[in-house]
Amino acid sequence: MKKTIIYIIAVLTGLTSWSCEHYLDKEIDLSMSEEQVFGNSDNTRSFLANIYVNLPDAFAGYTDGQFLGASRDCMTDNAISYWDVHYYHGVLTDSYSASNHPLLGFWNTDVYGIRKTNQFLKNARSTVIGNIEKAGDDNHLYDRNMAEAKLLRAIFHFDIVCWFGDCPIIAEGEDGEPIIFDLSDPEAMNMERTPADEALKWIADQCDEVKDKLPFRYSNETENWGRVNGATAYALKSRALLYRASALHNKSVKTEYWQEAAQAARDFISVNSQQQNPYRLYSTGNPNNDYYECFVTNPVYNNEYILSRSTWQTYDIDLFLAPCGFSGNVNSTGRTNPTQNLVDCYETIKGLPIDKDPDYDPKNPYANRDPRLEQTILHQGSIWGDVQNEESRPVDVSQPDGIDYQDLHGGTLTGYYTKKFLVNISFKSPYRPIHACPIFRYTEILLNAAEAVNEAEGPANAYQYINQIRARVGMPAYSGMTQDQFRERIRNERRIELCFEDHRFFDERRWKIFEGQDVSSEKSLPYYKQYYNLYGVNVTNPDNPQYSFAPAQKHPQRVFNSPKDYYFPLPNDEVKRAPKLKQNPGWEL
Repeated sequence: MKKTIIYIIAVLTGLTSWSCEHYLDKEIDLSMSEEQVFGNSDNTRSFLANIYVNLPDAFAGYTDGQFLGASRDCMTDNAISYWDVHYYHGVLTDSYSASNHPLLGFWNTDVYGIRKTNQFLKNARSTVIGNIEKAGDDNHLYDRNMAEAKLLRAIFHFDIVCWFGDCPIIAEGEDGEPIIFDLSDPEAMNMERTPADEALKWIADQCDEVKDKLPFRYSNETENWGRVNGATAYALKSRALLYRASALHNKSVKTEYWQEAAQAARDFISVNSQQQNPYRLYSTGNPNNDYYECFVTNPVYNNEYILSRSTWQTYDIDLFLAPCGFSGNVNSTGRTNPTQNLVDCYETIKGLPIDKDPDYDPKNPYANRDPRLEQTILHQGSIWGDVQNEESRPVDVSQPDGIDYQDLHGGTLTGYYTKKFLVNISFKSPYRPIHACPIFRYTEILLNAAEAVNEAEGPANAYQYINQIRARVGMPAYSGMTQDQFRERIRNERRIELCFEDHRFFDERRWKIFEGQDVSSEKSLPYYKQYYNLYGVNVTNPDNPQYSFAPAQKHPQRVFNSPKDYYFPLPNDEVKRAPKLKQNPGWEL
């Protein structure tokens, strides 16, 4: 009997206005035999391309407007989702179990991604793909494709560690062959998980195996944009070792972990600097717009993006982000509401926290602030709307009748909307812009370097990395701080620079910021130092705005039970089928 290729395809579906025309988004005929797939070069290429649909994507939730149509930062202190039935609220309030939370689907997406990579690694043939030496990106194509698959497998393992902690290493068996579980066998995955810190080191080692077998950056990015490359391997190694060195995984506080993380970030920077076309910060010389523009220009031509899941041509992201008062042939709902906690993270233009600058005026709270505030968040008086179609106007979130405050299907619980990733489309004559959220971008490498070098060596050698990022937006350079002081500024810089890119959820946990304070004890701290209590702004009298800062209108407090909430539970059905996996502490049913 011929073997038949059977696997799960995780295709983003559900919103008809999404369009993704890209060679990486391929489907395989599930009825084809193994020989039909791997005995044909085009089918083999399609099989590899289809593995990319399992990559993590911070925009995935926007394909499910009813339950997930907002940024996943709504599971953090950065934002609150306006829509009551969004699943993110369950995470904020710790009101879900190992059997009823849809976000547990990350487990299946990653496990099936790993299975597909192992199928490819076991069955792909150099005689079919070709492995000759040639100029350009396809030099030794079989070797390159095998390295791609290994790197994708490492990314899927990393994603499991992020969400679930300890991770089963599903790679090569004792016979050296890639492990391919029989999905119909209940005992197939009954294996012990590797401790998270060891799994992160394994992921870094996998990156070492492939990072120099892949082009650091493809010479033909028009054709190869979206493929993992050597830079992706260097970037994943940097992030994996940074997480391994952090408090959540570095229980013995090993300085050598920080040294290895620092070296990994420096290695990326060093190799990148030798490239003819290096990755770099997006900059046109306009500090008041470059940060915003980085996330709304076509990412294929953005030298800051290292890897993204794909490009999506849609206006649904814009409808879910824009203030609820904008309407026409399409209507906005604005369901990702940044918190006052996040807004207060943005320093004054002098480079000082707002509670340290005597010139900060809470009656005029958005004046003379870090330019990234205006480029990331829409607030009372922000100018938004398409000029050509006469839709441009000030945002009005004043209560009770501001046009952008609240309506039936959208609104703000905090007085704010998200501008990052929001394209200023016309609602009267809408078009579908190109969107992509980076999995890795160059700014993160600089932030990784700053954090790891500060922990390993102190601040003197770490300032340079943060100061490059601040220079793009015209913010003063840092200097003259203790290690502890600079650690606080690095974390703040990371929070505002990487917000809404699926970093904050993991950063909160790897730093263990919830320890040592609680709902009551933190209330004397500035909002930007509070993690349990979530705040917003109430605006009255729009002609002469009056601002009062208060708890958010819904979900003003988070619930975090330690150690339970550091990780998601494994799906309960998986633990029943494979009891050696064991459930995460606190999630046992």
